[in-house]
Order: sequence, then C-alpha cells, then structure tokens
Amino acid sequence: MTNNQDLPNLQIDPLIFFITAHYIGPCNLKPQPIKPLRSLLHVLLLSHQPPRTALERVQRPPKTTTTTTTTTTVPQLNHAPLTRTMSISLSSLPARLTLVALFSATTFYCLYKSRRLRHLKLSLSSSNPKPSIPKILFLSQTGTSKTLAQRLHSFLASNGVVFELLDARSYEPEDLPKETLLLLVASTWEDGKPPPESRFFANWLAESAEDFRVGSLLLSRLRFAVFGVGSGAYGDSFNAVARDLVKRMRELGAAEVVPLGEGDVDEGDVDGVFDRWCAEVVGVLKGGDGVVVGGVESDEEGGVLSSSEEEEDSEEEPDIVDLEDIAGKAPSRKSGAKVEETNGKLNGKKEMVTPVIRANLVKQGYKIIGSHSGVKICRWTKSQLRGRGGCYKHSFYGIESHRCMEATPSLACANKCVFCWRHHTNPVAKSWQWEMDDPIEIVNSALDQHRNMVKQMKGVPGVTLERLNEGLSPRHCALSLVGEPIMYPEINALVDELHKKRISTFLVTNAQFPDKIKSLKPITQLYVSVDAATKDSLKAIDRPLFGDFWERFIDSLTALKEKHQRTVYRLTLVKGWNTEEVDAYSKFFSMGEPDFIEIKGVTYCGSTATSKLTMENVPWHADVKAFSEALALKSQGEYEVACEHVHSCCVLLAKTKKFKIDGQWYTWIDYEKFHDLVASGETFDSKDYMAVTPSWAVYGSEEGGFDPGQLRYRKERHHKSKPQ
Repeated sequence: MTNNQDLPNLQIDPLIFFITAHYIGPCNLKPQPIKPLRSLLHVLLLSHQPPRTALERVQRPPKTTTTTTTTTTVPQLNHAPLTRTMSISLSSLPARLTLVALFSATTFYCLYKSRRLRHLKLSLSSSNPKPSIPKILFLSQTGTSKTLAQRLHSFLASNGVVFELLDARSYEPEDLPKETLLLLVASTWEDGKPPPESRFFANWLAESAEDFRVGSLLLSRLRFAVFGVGSGAYGDSFNAVARDLVKRMRELGAAEVVPLGEGDVDEGDVDGVFDRWCAEVVGVLKGGDGVVVGGVESDEEGGVLSSSEEEEDSEEEPDIVDLEDIAGKAPSRKSGAKVEETNGKLNGKKEMVTPVIRANLVKQGYKIIGSHSGVKICRWTKSQLRGRGGCYKHSFYGIESHRCMEATPSLACANKCVFCWRHHTNPVAKSWQWEMDDPIEIVNSALDQHRNMVKQMKGVPGVTLERLNEGLSPRHCALSLVGEPIMYPEINALVDELHKKRISTFLVTNAQFPDKIKSLKPITQLYVSVDAATKDSLKAIDRPLFGDFWERFIDSLTALKEKHQRTVYRLTLVKGWNTEEVDAYSKFFSMGEPDFIEIKGVTYCGSTATSKLTMENVPWHADVKAFSEALALKSQGEYEVACEHVHSCCVLLAKTKKFKIDGQWYTWIDYEKFHDLVASGETFDSKDYMAVTPSWAVYGSEEGGFDPGQLRYRKERHHKSKPQ
C-alpha cells in the first residue's frame, strides 16, 4: 500500500482520479471493464505525464520495456507505489471528452446487463407456463390400435378430459421430453416388431434408452400408460411392442400410472379388457374424487379435441374387417345388442367362435355350425341357379356350381394371408385347442343350412324349378370356405360322411400341416396353396404363424407325391409380389408332381384395413395367361396349358402324359365313378375317374371357358344387366 512519503507532490485531476480509482484501482469491488479499456486508460495517463528530471532518473532507474526502436518508461499504476512527483493537467479538451465517452459507454453497458439479468430472474420466478395437452398415440398397421385409440379418445372426452389423438407415424419423438401425460395403444406386427410405419417412433425410444449420453431422466416429467393388442398364437412375440414401450419409457425416467393392458384377439374379449383398462385410466386421471389430475378439462360437457385426422377417419368403415380389427367393432353395449358372456369357454374348454367373431361372420352371411364350423352360399351357386354360368371348377372339372356347397369344419387358420378374401374374420392358431363337434352333426347341419339358403333363391329372376330342386340336393362340397379344414382332428370321418352321401370333396390346405396331408384319406381332389416361390415372399404374403413355415411348406408339397388321387398346386398371382417368380415356381414341379396347377389372379375385395393391396396388384387375364405359358415352357413339356376361365381370370396347367390322350384333354371328373371306387374300398388313382373336357373349356377356345348352355350377362355400371 502506498504511503504519504511515496506521494510528496501528487497533483491529479479529480475526473482522472475518479475514473482510475473506479476502474483500475486495486480496491475496486465491482466488475471491471474489459482489459482493452484498462490499457487505453493507461495510455491516456502516460500521454499527459511531464518529463522526468535527471535527479529522478539517478535516484530510481525506471523499469523499461524495449521495442524495436525506442525505450519507453511505463509507470506501475496498478499495484506498484507511486515514487515520483506527478503533475497531470488535462488541459486537452479531446482527451477529456474521450474519457467522458468511455465512462458513459461503460456505465450504460453495466446498467443494461444489470437490468436484463433482473428481468430474466423476475420472468423465471413469476412464469407459469400452460401445461401441454395430454396425448393419445396409436401404433397401427391394419387399424386395430387406431380403432381402440378413437374409442379411448371419445371415452375420455365423455368424462370431461380432453386428449389429442395422434398417429405415432406423424408424431415427432423429440417432443416427448415436453409431454406430461401420454397414453399409447400399440399393436404388434410380424416377428414381434412394431408396424412398419410406426417403427421410427419405437426405434427412437429404444435407441434413446440405450444411449448413455441421454440419461435416465429424459422423460422424468412424463406419466404414461400403454395398452397392447396382439394375437396369443404368436407365442413369445405376443404384445412384444407394447411391452417394449413400457420398458423403454421406464428406463428413460417416465412414470407408469396404469399397468400395461393386453388384449388378445384370439380370446375374443378385447372389448372387455380394453374397457376395464380405460376405466382404470380415467380413475387415475380423476384422482378418485372427480378431480382431473394432469389432464386438461373440457370447457364443454363431453367436449372432444377436434383434429383433421379424426374428421377424416370419421368416414364409415367397411363392414368386413380384419380379425385384428374386430377390436371395437362388436355390437355396442349401448345399442342394446345382447352378446352372451362366455369368457371364451364352452363346457370348460376354449371356444373357437367367440361372440365377437360370430357377430362379424354372421354379418358377412356365414351360417355358423356348432362351435367351429361354417357354411355360406357362393355367388357362383346363385349365378348357375339363374342360368348365368358357373365358376372355373365347372369349366375345369365339370362341377355343377348350383349343386356345390361351400363349407369348412375349421374356421381357424395358421396363416394371415394379405389377399385373404375372407378378410381374416376367423381365429388363428398353430394347433387344435378348442371344443370339438361331431363330424356327422357338422355335415348334416351344413346341408340343412345350405338348403335353407338355396330356398331363398326361389322366385329370383332366372331361377327355374328344375335348377332349384337340383340345388337342394348338393353333389359337391368345397372345403375351402375359410380357415384350415385339415386342422379339424376328425377330418377323415367328415370326408367319409360326405362320400357316403355321394358328395364329392375338394379340399384346400395352406401347406402348413404336412403330417395331416399324409394321413388324409382319399378325396376327390386335394389342393395345396402355393402362394409364393421363395421363403421371403411366402412370409410376406401368407404371414404364417409357424417359425418353421418354409420347412412345413416344402414337406407339404412333397407329401402330395404319395397321394394317388388328383392333386393340385394352387397359385394366386399378386402383381408386384410374386408374378416375377416363374423360375422359382418351376422348381416345385418335381417336389409334389401335382396332376394340375391352377393359376389365378388375386381377387380384389375392396379397400379395407386388411392389407395394402389395391387394384394395381390385380393382374389382367392376359398377365395370367402369359405367366401360365411361361411356366408351362419351364416344365419342358411335362405340363401344358389345358383350360381357362376368362371370367375368373384363371388358367389350368395339366400333366400331358396323364390327362392328354390322343390330343384330347381329360381334366373333367366322372363323379359317379369316383364314388363307386371309394365305396369299393379298392386302391385307385386319378386316371380311374377322369372324363373328357368339352371343347368350350379348352384353352384358347372362343368361349373362353364359358358354358354355352348358360346365358351370359354382362353388367354395365349404372345400367340394367342385359343378356349377351
């Protein structure tokens, strides 16, 4: 510290002293200006100091700083004591104005920063931001989760709580840390993965939870609940997506307010499980005393937060829905519809046709037989009753379509094909696990139900009394209505009962039960669906339940080789999916050596939530013909194109050595001969009951497979049908 002896004769301008003491002095306790300003003040002081005397230079040698050309004396103003007499006079006006300007600018800067800091502190302490609107997110592929989420949205609104309904595919996951309340409804897709269009949301959660840089408090403000929808038939992957969402959100610090709800479409009680979960959610949100906790109360009673997406979705949905979409589409409890509460059990055993599934199948025109069978009248049966032509089986094999009954002893299936024309309104399973009805009762009930439906055609224009009476005595049974008929444990007894009544049998299997094919008794014609030629495409198209679906598929084809009766590969062409696999299909010829190969274009069933198929995926008949001809060429003469049915967009390949005799095709069936052979108990093969194919059914004929004995009607939009 300097003393009086060190300052014998100090004279300094008051303004310079104040500035120097305030901004440079060592005792200054306030924030000092930046270093360049301090240096500038030093220079200003030096520019006004008088020259030193010789005595002063002798008594105290100055501390010097050397430059390239001169030596300048720099006084120690900050901490070194002043040891000489300083006489400073600011007689220069520009210097004084410079100092005043610097002082004013610095003072203004300090005042600005101080006021800004105080303003920020006040705003933070007094701010009360509006809470974000709670949200409902759905992860959906076929519409199941979307339907349930809409129900939840309406249910919450009716309880005075407003939520925003959003599709996870359009939601930005980066906004999750801002949310305070979130309800999720999620379905599980193939292999336990999320729906493709919602995969980004699920992946973002998983990656964030596994990223050490994110931390476990990212979603600490969030409270959530999850409801999952899936099929128990998929085993370990059942509701895997919903379970993973719960796990990931917990890892990121979110709090689960309601335990995970899980709906199983196979059990048929998704509505009940979901309703109980919704009630629990509302109970938590209202805190048990009617006070909304964390939600946003509606300004109007029952008010619902509107959104453009919900308005678009308010359009009437198709009556036919995917089994996964049955959730939320059963008869409404409020509508007064009575649905028997069975909890999916019948006589202590699991029931295949639950009330929900039954309601949907009946709505589509199915007649349910017992607990697991069904029958439905085919449109081609109606057509030939009116004399307007039969189906492709009439052209290829001589079936009388108006005397054909379409039925199944098992509504369950092991596949969920994307082109299923029954829209998956049936259960799925890997094995039989339900109550089993007697095969004789199934046959008798099916015939009774079929006759009742045929009787309803009485009086319809074109239906003659002769054809009506013939229709009341079915001679053929197509066991291909829906599901997997071969799953029924008593399928052999059921076939025997039909044959005893001299009713022929055409059975279709989806190539997932090779052992059942091997043990099957002789039937009129056995089909195996060959929907794709590669493992990946088969998985994408058939969506099988079995993990070893490809091995089962190959074994099923191989099993046909041991059958002595007529066997058929049934190919369904889906444009853009399997129409380019000619070479791969041709490799299957040697595996099962089928008698026939049916090639049919996929039937477009309208826009539903079942799959993404559109009319663009439906091949023209010319496309089917080109594919068939190319496939025949690949067989190197083993198969040739034998028949076609233009109306059904279907073509038949047949083995030349067996069914083409002296240039004449023998693809039709002598049904009376077949029944005689079955009754004899002797061994026989497909050549023993074949019949000649009429010329109008042969490939390339002018009729295109249409029976000239029938009257063809061509429908024109907005006009009455006129005979050709």
